Amino acid sequence: MEGNMDKHAHLISLIQELRSDLQRMTDKQEEMFNDIKQIKEAVYNPDSGLYARLRSLEQWKETYSKVTWAMLTALIALVTGSLYQMLIGA
Repeated sequence: MEGNMDKHAHLISLIQELRSDLQRMTDKQEEMFNDIKQIKEAVYNPDSGLYARLRSLEQWKETYSKVTWAMLTALIALVTGSLYQMLIGA
């Protein structure tokens, strides 16, 4: 009889441990869900997310590239004009 009581107590103890473990797993899953939700918001937010920042950088790069080519073209034109004036003007 006492052996059955020990087994019964042991089973209750194991079930309580299992329940505790399941509760911790549930808590961790909720924590992971919130973390993933924050990551998705940071990446996909249309105003300040990662994709919005990349789009902004790409637009800036396009504009900067156009300005750079315009300045380079003007510099080449000035150098060519100066050389022409020095050679033909002399």
